[in-house]
Amino acid sequence: MPAANLRFYLDEQLDVEIARQLAIRGIDVLTVRDLRTFGESDAQQLERAIQMRRVLCTNDRHFLQMAGEGIKHYGIIFGQQDKHYIGTWVRHLSRMREDYNRDDLVNHVEFLPST
Repeated sequence: MPAANLRFYLDEQLDVEIARQLAIRGIDVLTVRDLRTFGESDAQQLERAIQMRRVLCTNDRHFLQMAGEGIKHYGIIFGQQDKHYIGTWVRHLSRMREDYNRDDLVNHVEFLPST
């Protein structure tokens, strides 16, 4: 059964097609583009994800650094820009939505699998 409370927030570096494909599957997803918050700092984007209680999806290593510094968050999912493409993101986030709830990902960093 899907975890209805697991919601995603895609940073500005991820392709909006990922969000479109997730939305087609009924998954709650917002992007920086949706909120028109382009150009905000990584700290501001992470704070926004925290305020919205959303899992931040990114390929920006600065978010890994912030998590490593102990900043509390609702989860960060990291993929490598040169290895993880739209389909990989959609498949992985769709599976996560099925397997996890929001509490499972609090202060957890998840790495997309190598394919």
